[in-house]
Amino acid sequence: MSSHPMPTYPMSAGVWGLIVLLSLIWGGSFFLTEIALTGMGPLTLVTGRVGIAALVLWAVIAIRGEAVPRFGWIWLALLAMGAMNNVIPFSLISWGQTRIDSGVASILNATTPLFAVLVAHVLTSDEKLTLPRFTGVLCGVIGVAVLIGPSAIAGLTQTGDGALLGQCAGLAASLSYAFAGIFGRRLRGLSPMVAATGMLTGSTIMMLPISMIVEQPQAAPLPDTGPVVAVAGMALLCTAFAYLLYFRILARAGATNLLLVTLLVPVSAIILGAVFLHEVITANALAGIGLIGLGLLAVDGRVFRVFYKPSTSSGA
Repeated sequence: MSSHPMPTYPMSAGVWGLIVLLSLIWGGSFFLTEIALTGMGPLTLVTGRVGIAALVLWAVIAIRGEAVPRFGWIWLALLAMGAMNNVIPFSLISWGQTRIDSGVASILNATTPLFAVLVAHVLTSDEKLTLPRFTGVLCGVIGVAVLIGPSAIAGLTQTGDGALLGQCAGLAASLSYAFAGIFGRRLRGLSPMVAATGMLTGSTIMMLPISMIVEQPQAAPLPDTGPVVAVAGMALLCTAFAYLLYFRILARAGATNLLLVTLLVPVSAIILGAVFLHEVITANALAGIGLIGLGLLAVDGRVFRVFYKPSTSSGA
């Protein structure tokens, strides 16, 4: 492990702004998910979410006249990206949350950056593991656990009623997200619009037969207006627009920095709940937010720069 404090990719104010914006969008998706699940199964929800988003982005590409690559390896790469970033983790998380509560799921989701720094260290040459990055991510994960509270932490020790399998599913989803972030580096030559559209198209192609076979929404009565509007909102804001941000951040900041967004999503959910639902921010939440902030500063290198001053002298 290197002790050099500087991350490989520059983390400018603009990049941090995009990461915070993405966390706010994904933090607000939990409320819409709860509404949507009152009228449809989780696989049907995922299919509608990625399918509508893909159609919208294809329409935008047509209007803008943006060039789309011909059939070839790039489309296989987009299909693989869709599997790793949507189909596998979305399905695992939905299944896992039938056995564990949302607090435990949030903690497990926040391990994504830890997996990312380890996977990137093994599979890349320019996003190697550094002491500040590892320390910062670990501090952030602890901050998420503190923010969510002792009850969720206690849930991690439960193994009965399929809880252990649910926890394994949550960890597997985080690992899949980490591999997706690293694999997505291959798509840096594409515009964020084309990359997001191709990935969501691949996800839709895979999810459509799965949901029709497992949940058979084609034979079910039409859901009420509320769930339909919720899915549309998730598709437009939390998926189509969110993945445009995702690929822009990936190109500018690298995979490990991008996946720090999973640490900020619980913070965003807490803040949105306080602003719009008048929920109380507890002392645990404030302490957790502080730890997450400290962790992000460590990843950015700012904390370690106080103690580390690079030598300006050259060896003889």
